[in-house]
Amino acid sequence: MKTSPVLHRAARLWALVGLVLLALNLRAGITGVSPLLSQLQHACHLTGAQLSVLATLPVLCLGVFASVAAPIARRIGTETTVAAALTLLTAGVLMRALPSPLLLFAGTVLTGAGIALGNVLLPAVIKRHFADRIGSLTGVAMMLMAASGAVAAALAVPLADAAGWRIALAAWALPSLLAALAWGPLAVRGHRRPAHERSHRSDRSPSLLRSPLAWAVSAFLGLVSLLFYALMAWLPEIMHADGYNRAEAGMMVSVIQIISIPLGFAVPVLAARPATRRPLIAGIAATKAAGLLGLLLAPHAGWVWICALGVATGSAFPLAFTLLGLHSPTPQVAARLSGMAQTGGYLIAGAGPLVMGLLHAATGTWSVPLLLLLAFLVPETVSGLLASRPASVQPGDSADTRSELPRLQTAR
Repeated sequence: MKTSPVLHRAARLWALVGLVLLALNLRAGITGVSPLLSQLQHACHLTGAQLSVLATLPVLCLGVFASVAAPIARRIGTETTVAAALTLLTAGVLMRALPSPLLLFAGTVLTGAGIALGNVLLPAVIKRHFADRIGSLTGVAMMLMAASGAVAAALAVPLADAAGWRIALAAWALPSLLAALAWGPLAVRGHRRPAHERSHRSDRSPSLLRSPLAWAVSAFLGLVSLLFYALMAWLPEIMHADGYNRAEAGMMVSVIQIISIPLGFAVPVLAARPATRRPLIAGIAATKAAGLLGLLLAPHAGWVWICALGVATGSAFPLAFTLLGLHSPTPQVAARLSGMAQTGGYLIAGAGPLVMGLLHAATGTWSVPLLLLLAFLVPETVSGLLASRPASVQPGDSADTRSELPRLQTAR
């Protein structure tokens, strides 16, 4: 009995290591590819449409596989599902580096599936192992995601120049393999709690589909993600077309990620106050509009607009993610709202890279795709203002109960 506190601390420390490694692998598999798209197109003889599909697949997978994450976790356990997700991610990263266009696409699907499962289960991991530190560790996780995405984007072209694009893609299998190995013991330990894992199977609460607030939060997350992933996929090509070399264009994607790191902490704190949410949304929309218009009208000042877009996108996603918790009266509703928002949201987001790529292939210019992103700012802002109401999602109700949610705000 005397050793149980020591074992408990050791288990929490191992879970913290697992959480850190999980977060570090939830962006690099996507952001490390966009600076290499032109090389992949030439090496694999891809058409413009095929390249657009390749750029879109990871985001579509985030939506498709987000819907199955919770059911799988209820059946085999959260920790086991995370370990399996990281294994899928490792296999996908290695597969897409093999000399076959078919394996490139298949590996991209596996990579997206692994990231999707881990992305959805990240809040569940924090809730289970660190219920007393949800706010701070969520911020840490978001910072790590942004940092790994920045590093992957910055190193993509230098790695490809030094060792070839296959090595540049395969390099990210090492951290995902390390994370999968770290989650092995956590998965074994998780199987010792079968009753806890089964406790959620009896949840027959009413659907969230009748909640206008749930739809607003989902739409906001989806539209925020649409612009982010569209830029992550095509920004290097856009900036290269404007005269920047490929290494510098890849670095611009990295800078956007770096700017978002401190915002991952600051924005959730501000969003916890109802009075600041609508000004935040308006400010984000204005900054995005300035950045996109700048790319259209004054591309020679590209770094200025990159910084503006970094501030805007780096603020928008933490805000959308924070709203999931602020509008949920219970952890169970939070999990279901997260699943609904991420499934629908990422399916919406998947349209961004695909449509941008197809429009560019059809018009031969990036002006039309950038104008489309500007147009998407209108529904994003409207849904964000609706989602910023100080209310609580009520499953099965056509109207939501207004509440300032002081308990959740204090926790943040």
